Amino acid sequence: MDIDQARDHFQALRVWPEGVQPAELDAIWAALDTVRAADILGQYRGAVFQTGHQICRLLPASRWHGKTFNSLLDAKPLVCRDADGELFSNVKLGRGEASLWDVEFRGEVTATMVYDGQAVFDHFKRVDANTLMGIMNGKPELCLDNGQHAYFLLERE
Repeated sequence: MDIDQARDHFQALRVWPEGVQPAELDAIWAALDTVRAADILGQYRGAVFQTGHQICRLLPASRWHGKTFNSLLDAKPLVCRDADGELFSNVKLGRGEASLWDVEFRGEVTATMVYDGQAVFDHFKRVDANTLMGIMNGKPELCLDNGQHAYFLLERE
């Protein structure tokens, strides 16, 4: 799959209500360009790919909105909405906040959010100037569901 096919397939899968196959997302991931941590600073709205992973239920239940990367050492992995609709960093759910690093994943160095309070890493690749694809990685008991990673997307606000 070339990068243009990957971007087109990404856009199609992001709106599927369910049944997105992790293997399809892995193929898209492999075709996308890596990105440096310093190049993704900003506020993002997030969504999950509907693979059936437990995160597909947990994030909406937490009223997850997205992620904020203020600086390399100030990242907010779980920006959620409270009962009044106001945004807040859910440090209880995330067990703290996070930082951004360039980390090797699947043989490539790419931007990665490292959680402060748990063994979780969110790796990112660039879809386009305003969109990132993410894979949640880390300790299997925290990140894997039936051996599969969670896949998500972020769009710059």
